[in-house]
Amino acid sequence: MESTPALKDILLERIWKAGRLTFADFMAACLYEPGLGYYTSPGRKVGAEGDFYTSMNVHLMFGRLIAREISRMWEILGSPESFTIAEAGAGGGQLARDILDTIAETNRSFYDVLTYRLIEKEPTLKEAQQEKLTRHLARLSWSAPEDLAAGRLHFSGCVLSNELIDAMPVHLVEMTPAGLMEVYVTAIDGEFGEMLDEPSTPALADYLKENGVTLLAGQRGEINLAATGWLRSVADTLEKGFVLTIDYGYEADELYAPMRKNGTLLCYYQHTTCEDPYTRVGAQDITSHVNFTALIREGVKCGLHRAWFGEQYRFLLGAGLMEEMLALEKSGATETELLKTRLALKKLMLPDGGMGDTFRVLIQAKEVEDPRLLCMRDWGKF
Repeated sequence: MESTPALKDILLERIWKAGRLTFADFMAACLYEPGLGYYTSPGRKVGAEGDFYTSMNVHLMFGRLIAREISRMWEILGSPESFTIAEAGAGGGQLARDILDTIAETNRSFYDVLTYRLIEKEPTLKEAQQEKLTRHLARLSWSAPEDLAAGRLHFSGCVLSNELIDAMPVHLVEMTPAGLMEVYVTAIDGEFGEMLDEPSTPALADYLKENGVTLLAGQRGEINLAATGWLRSVADTLEKGFVLTIDYGYEADELYAPMRKNGTLLCYYQHTTCEDPYTRVGAQDITSHVNFTALIREGVKCGLHRAWFGEQYRFLLGAGLMEEMLALEKSGATETELLKTRLALKKLMLPDGGMGDTFRVLIQAKEVEDPRLLCMRDWGKF
């Protein structure tokens, strides 16, 4: 599939009028232009019929274990009579269903007092979410991302995101002999190109300095100012509770290591990857790895302290993976069902082709002292 013609024309016209676009503005349009962007146009993005898998598509056990941890968060807050799970980037509602099914089954007292708020930019997904979550409609609420950004939401509970931040628009920078330069998107003969020039904002150099990053000459990197802005909005929204972020990425020293000379920008289309964001405009996903150091540092500034951070496999083990497997074996599941589950969990847990150490989990807490989360079990001090 080629670029979405209408979106390509819009972007070329914007470049013609402005002379150039920051890569962040280009990426934002490719992914989120109303009705035309990758995430704001109809069509399945995730799963076998889409362009990529996420952990929730591998097996419902992923959602069950998140549900166990969120139930623990409710208990840590004193089992209040009002608790909101706000899932940012809720997609088609699969993760929401797995979490709500589990809580309804295992912790009815919690289920009866919770609100599950789905926050999704693509408006046509609400119908799919309602259909998938029919048995939980009494527990559901909906909001737009703009409601979160504008500070119109306030609640206690847990803000959850799974592979959201990696798809936020990023600035591209490159270190040159003349100093730090920004990559801008230009157009030549109706096709997209690049140019280097002075950074569009001092915030880019400040970001690298605050995160202790020094790029080598010729090295590129992504700077996700949108992620730290999003986290500030979350901190303003959350009165008390937790922020649970699951995504692929690294801490700053590893993310910007010299071996990543070209950064981490990657595109997904029909379960294949490429490094060219200027092809299939509007028809392919564009992502970059998350800088967890920046999220942790920004969180401290706005009242979110790090409660736990580690690889996905450690989170899943601590949250109760072995207990879930034992319960499944005692349930009378067939050997075929058990084998299928084990193979799925292998993908969720193992490195080298799996998701176990590529994905990280960050839990931040607000107005909660020394939380005893399930994922902390038997892992020493954090």
